[in-house]
Amino acid sequence: MNKIIIYTNKTCSHCKSIKKDFKKENIEFEERIGEDWKSEWQEVVNLTGMPTVPTIEYNNEYFVPGRDFGNGQQLIEMLKNYTDSPHEQYKRVFERLKTLNYNISMAFNRTNQILTQIETKINTNEHKSTN
Repeated sequence: MNKIIIYTNKTCSHCKSIKKDFKKENIEFEERIGEDWKSEWQEVVNLTGMPTVPTIEYNNEYFVPGRDFGNGQQLIEMLKNYTDSPHEQYKRVFERLKTLNYNISMAFNRTNQILTQIETKINTNEHKSTN
């Protein structure tokens, strides 16, 4: 496995858990505490748009909790199965944007369906109470 950098802070329990999971799996990593690496951490935050720890850097890719992984085991599996993409960066970004647009559209459609169901129930109950 290539070099893994974990950006953490001193009080993050999730960071401690990820480091413990890595040690259990004998995965080597370098920890960088944000307050000790201020300018580098700020660059990571500016790039990802997410000031969330533990952020993992691996093969010039960033993995952010919640966005890319839910727990340590999921992260470990992702890293173990990681392969470099044969596609150019712009093509990967474009495909990810299309996926993001699709997911946003699906979320709005689902929200609209739920709101329509609620509105129907409210209107049905109001109609019953006026009779």
